[in-house]
Amino acid sequence: MSKQNVSPLDGGDLVIKSLLKEGITKIFGLVGGELLRIYDAIERYGREEGIDTVMVRHEQAGGHMADAWARATGKLGVCLGTAGPGVTHLVPAVAVAWADSIPLLVIGAQIARMFDDTGILQGGLDQMKLMEPITKLQISVEDPYEIPRAIQRAIKVALSGRRGPVFLEFRETALVRTASDDDVKNILDPAQYRPINRPIGNPDAIKTAVEILKTAKKPLIVAGGGIHASDASEELKKLSTTYKLPAGTSINGVGSIDLRSETYLGSYLVANAYRKGVTEADVVISLGAKWDYSILFGAPPIWNPNAKIIQVDIDPEMIGRNRAIEVAIIGDAKVVINQLLAEMESSLPKEKITEWAEWNTYLIDIKKNDALMIQKILKYNKLPMKPERLAYEVLDFISSDTQLVIDGGDIAVFTYGLISNFPRDPRTLYSSLTMGHLGTGIPYAIGAKIAKPDKQVVCISGDGSFMFNVQELATVVQMNLPIIIVIANNSAWGMIKSKQKGEYKKRFIDVDLPDIDYAEIAKGFGCYAEKITNPEDIKPALQRAVDSGKPSILDVKIAFETPIAMKVIGNFKKNRGLYG
Repeated sequence: MSKQNVSPLDGGDLVIKSLLKEGITKIFGLVGGELLRIYDAIERYGREEGIDTVMVRHEQAGGHMADAWARATGKLGVCLGTAGPGVTHLVPAVAVAWADSIPLLVIGAQIARMFDDTGILQGGLDQMKLMEPITKLQISVEDPYEIPRAIQRAIKVALSGRRGPVFLEFRETALVRTASDDDVKNILDPAQYRPINRPIGNPDAIKTAVEILKTAKKPLIVAGGGIHASDASEELKKLSTTYKLPAGTSINGVGSIDLRSETYLGSYLVANAYRKGVTEADVVISLGAKWDYSILFGAPPIWNPNAKIIQVDIDPEMIGRNRAIEVAIIGDAKVVINQLLAEMESSLPKEKITEWAEWNTYLIDIKKNDALMIQKILKYNKLPMKPERLAYEVLDFISSDTQLVIDGGDIAVFTYGLISNFPRDPRTLYSSLTMGHLGTGIPYAIGAKIAKPDKQVVCISGDGSFMFNVQELATVVQMNLPIIIVIANNSAWGMIKSKQKGEYKKRFIDVDLPDIDYAEIAKGFGCYAEKITNPEDIKPALQRAVDSGKPSILDVKIAFETPIAMKVIGNFKKNRGLYG
């Protein structure tokens, strides 16, 4: 007799059987009293059938790990929290996933309705309203028979259109009450309840886009996170290289096309060729990219205000955001690129490729200036070291398939500024870009390593952001995951200190951090750790960390400096009338 038949089926069984049908293999979170039926089903038979838990030290970190799992695999991440504090702890992680369009199934327990307004422990919180602004859908379930359909509906919404988190609340009655065999029969295969095929672009819009391209002398591609969401990297490269269309990416699109393609311009607009390209381009093909601060809003003087925009996005609400467009194509990036390729093959004059190749060569020649910038960084040997030097040494050490996590304020900006100069594979960059949320570094690194155990995982973190979820060093040591975390230690909340330096005449308040020995903290958890002050020691220390086979922390002292790119956001706010 199997373990699952020892006791009658209950709601916890229906949850696990439904998730197994979806191919879910990991649930990230902390156990709680109202969740015990779910955990018990996993213990009785779930692990044998392919699903397991990852025990974290804080629910927020569990949410970030599920987020990283989804970014790494392209699949649904699952996290959970018990009633009250467990759900509230999840909020920061869910907000980050919502901002970056990451599909998460967020499971929250809730007290039974019969205990509402009784003052019972962990009760009295309207969790549905709490999650409403940061999830695509919220469902509350009271009885077991509702569970299969609720899970199916939630997952369908999470994975449809612009992906994102959904919230599924289980009242305790839903989990502890007996379920029937008929309830099990309502657990469907995914193809039976949600679309599998990708949405295509309107054929007339495709033709209009190609007609516009026929007039282009200086066309340019901007690729965003939608390329990763639709696994369209190869199609993007084919479009760009076949037609000699210069291509840049947003930060969320890093790795969708890179240095190994002859048409790649960069992934951050401090890259010389990329910046020159958007200034002069007359037609821009936007593929799954948000026109937000990460590409400087498409605004002049960086962007050519007269350029015609062909915007491809799966979400109609993204069309025309911050920048008027010439033609909108609503659809999946992979499908739409193939539609464009077919139409261009049949109707685009071949001489356009020669014309565009000259434009591409002109821009690629400008990329040589990026190498000069790196040489300047390497020649600067004053201590404490420049933040760019730390970023360079790490980027130069890792391989293109290393899972790179970036967590922090200024150090993130400095790293973005150099990332265009190094090859990156698809789905290898993890950063809470849209929300700008601190504290994702350690959890993202854990989630990425669990998702891709054969890949090296390296995290660059600020000293402030490192402490947000430092408790998860216990998780990584317990799981014996050999991730490497490099702390950019300037003893400050650097981004805010820069603002006080520039706008408030150096009236610094609450921005300086104490001199903490993070290496010793890490050793206390059982990690390999070193303190570094000399930039020449970074790569040897990284190699020692790799050779240790242990979770590793490198505490690197850097100078406090202000990234030039941050001034752009300030100017954007000012130009929009922030000060009246």
